[in-house]
Amino acid sequence: MTSHPPAAPITQDVLTLPRKADEGGRRNLIGLTRPQLRAALIAAGTPERQAKMREGQIWQWLYHWGLRDFGAMTNLSKDYRALLAEHFKIDLPQIVSRQVSVDGTRKYLLRINGGHEVEAVYIPEDGRGTLCISSQVGCTLTCSFCHTGTQKLVRNLTAAEIVGQVMIARDDLDEWPEPGAPRNETRLISNIVLMGMGEPLYNFDNVRDAMKVVMDGEGLSLSRRRITLSTSGIVPEIARTAEEIGCLLAVSFHATTDAVRDRLVPVNRKWNIATLLDALRDYPRLSNSERITFEYVMLKDVNDSDEDARRLVQLIRGIPAKINLIPFNEWPGAPYERSDWARIEAFADIVHKAGYASPIRTPRGEDIMAACGQLKSATERARKSRAQIAAEAGA
Repeated sequence: MTSHPPAAPITQDVLTLPRKADEGGRRNLIGLTRPQLRAALIAAGTPERQAKMREGQIWQWLYHWGLRDFGAMTNLSKDYRALLAEHFKIDLPQIVSRQVSVDGTRKYLLRINGGHEVEAVYIPEDGRGTLCISSQVGCTLTCSFCHTGTQKLVRNLTAAEIVGQVMIARDDLDEWPEPGAPRNETRLISNIVLMGMGEPLYNFDNVRDAMKVVMDGEGLSLSRRRITLSTSGIVPEIARTAEEIGCLLAVSFHATTDAVRDRLVPVNRKWNIATLLDALRDYPRLSNSERITFEYVMLKDVNDSDEDARRLVQLIRGIPAKINLIPFNEWPGAPYERSDWARIEAFADIVHKAGYASPIRTPRGEDIMAACGQLKSATERARKSRAQIAAEAGA
């Protein structure tokens, strides 16, 4: 038998799953780093001389086996299991709905504490896949081409809520190991991208702690080179990301002049293109990463000219990089259109001839609004007219 709740059938129906109240004020163990977990165990009565061993045992139950029941942690005494149940809980986000695209992409609408909702997306490819996770409810950046950006920021996610997205997806994919079964190194979730709802670097501490949990080799065990953090350019936190997380970095670039980027990515008014690029030049060295990914959404007659392509390669010269060209994923009321395919290919050709990889991202999950830039939680979805959105974008 598996040690985690069986995955429910995929459905597009909304599931009503009441959250159990925790009247005892128990602390959630999910999302605690190893030092935090050990300190919590000691505070709850674990003798200090045993704390490191207990931390390791519990960590493996939670993150290697996916266990959710203290009573089933069989290498702990019954008294100690009772102590854990008295002081702690194992709490994950709740699945409100699942949707599955015709291309196999899965989108999860998840309810977190306070009744708020976020979305995570699993994108399968060739027997493995990438999980796109959120770091905030809503977003504060108001990027005008992004559906999430039309939703106001509600709050940051906790480390538990970030790690919980990974664990929920593993539940659904039935990816936890079976006790006693032969070891299987196949990873359905082979990569994680922090490209869902929110700006990760405006929630740095929680994102860092969550990624420490995800990267730990005795649990979820994803290499830092399998994790990509996407930022719109929060310059003061870029060096910290290299030093304290060390994952790969992607930058939502999207324009080659400050005038256009100010409109598309308003945080550019605080840290302009030159300032951002100065911060990025040291990232590969500080993080021991091979290169930075520049994300560039292709918007018809806005940022897709040959002149833009030539400026782009000049701007990033000297930075080990690849450029992901993203056909704009339209959403209701969007003030932009996707660039024509011939225009995208011409742009890519200029970048490629300049010596940079320039893959054109295949849109995935568009039929369930799961593609890049389309995520937006249903309960926070403010209906705005195209004219309102265009006015806010300065278009």
